[in-house]
Amino acid sequence: MRKVIIYLALFLILISKTNAQKQIWNETETEKTERLAWWVEDRFGMFIHWGAYSLAGRHEWVKRMEKMSNDEYQKYFDNFNPDLYNPTEWAKMAKNAGMKYAVITTKHHEGFTLFDSKYTNYKVTNTPYKKDALREWVDAFRAEGLKVGFYYSLIDWHHPDYTIDRLHPQSPKTNDQYKELNKNRDMKIYRKYLKNQITEILSNYGKIDILWLDYSFTENQAGPGKGRDDWGSVELIKLVRKLQPEIIINDRADVKKNKGGWDFTTPEQFKVVNWPTYEGKKVPWETCQTFSGSWGYFRDELTWKNNRQLLVLLIESVSKGGNVLLNVGPTGRGTIDNRAESALSKIGDWMKINNRSIYGCTQAPPEFEVPENSLLTYNPETNRLYIHLLDYPLKNFTLKGMKGKIKYAQFLHDASEILIKKRYGHWNVTNSGINENDINIELPINKPEVEIPVIELILK
Repeated sequence: MRKVIIYLALFLILISKTNAQKQIWNETETEKTERLAWWVEDRFGMFIHWGAYSLAGRHEWVKRMEKMSNDEYQKYFDNFNPDLYNPTEWAKMAKNAGMKYAVITTKHHEGFTLFDSKYTNYKVTNTPYKKDALREWVDAFRAEGLKVGFYYSLIDWHHPDYTIDRLHPQSPKTNDQYKELNKNRDMKIYRKYLKNQITEILSNYGKIDILWLDYSFTENQAGPGKGRDDWGSVELIKLVRKLQPEIIINDRADVKKNKGGWDFTTPEQFKVVNWPTYEGKKVPWETCQTFSGSWGYFRDELTWKNNRQLLVLLIESVSKGGNVLLNVGPTGRGTIDNRAESALSKIGDWMKINNRSIYGCTQAPPEFEVPENSLLTYNPETNRLYIHLLDYPLKNFTLKGMKGKIKYAQFLHDASEILIKKRYGHWNVTNSGINENDINIELPINKPEVEIPVIELILK
């Protein structure tokens, strides 16, 4: 019997140690909800991909796609001099578009840092620009009242100890060549470099609101990948939590199974069908999206989304409980592409009069049926329901199951009353296909001069 008790005690100790290893951050669900509250409220942010690749002007993955060596890529570093860089203008564009926070690439896959790092010479202060571009950016965006976030690439195509994998510009044609290519490379040295740089960006720029780490990828027939063990993710995230306890972290460091290893999930370049879940539970989420087919500046790229597509993306994401991080890729001179500037301005025109249907809103409770050709958002604090009219109806508009639930109805853009009718045109409700618990509202024949009009229902 005594042996059984001893074995049981050892088993429980082992389980306890295993669980402790899995736990990165000891926080209750309530505490996490409070920590993420501002981000859930704000809903809309700006992503900024800017680096040496902006001089190439043909995609941020140009080094990989064209299989460039460090020597071949060096010309972009040697000529990086964004003389027109004015981050205050960027911040004003973001704010005028209705964005509440922004995330910038402190280092992308190319390995070039926008900050003055002690651990590399491959940094902005060694280019003709000479100044710490990140410091200028942080100061400018904070001055406009925007939250600031840092993107940091776990991948690094410039560092001499970063092992060559299937995504590396020098990846070979056959898998048996990797061992020879990597014989003088040591990920242990790179992991230390990675931790040192993360420490720099989270220690030298004040309070940082978001950390976007990017990214882990599995091995396949094309070659080796990289994940949590390569990055030292558990210790790395523990370091982040220690340096910036209030920071919000994305989910790309391959520690999804570790409690506290991530805060939100990041569907990229697609609209989700339903609110994303993990282990059967809805989780905070944010879709990152581009205006076109590239994250970095791409001079000749033409597949730009129009204003309606961008607005639907934002509205639909909020209608499913999510955020949108919309990307701009500044030019090599430090300006925002005029196509992006125009797109931001149009979004801002809509947000100026309709942002009440975005900020603080989420998925509507299931009791509210989504009308035809519409999207719903709901503000639980104000108890207001927002109907976004994607296809403007002809005068009569039926709201299913809403009888007795509405105190007042109005257009959001101008606060003009929308009448609730007991009859449907010339027909009684009973002869029109409207059920007893449905109501009909009467809209003006002419669509308002708004890209997507919004009906605001003040509920009882």
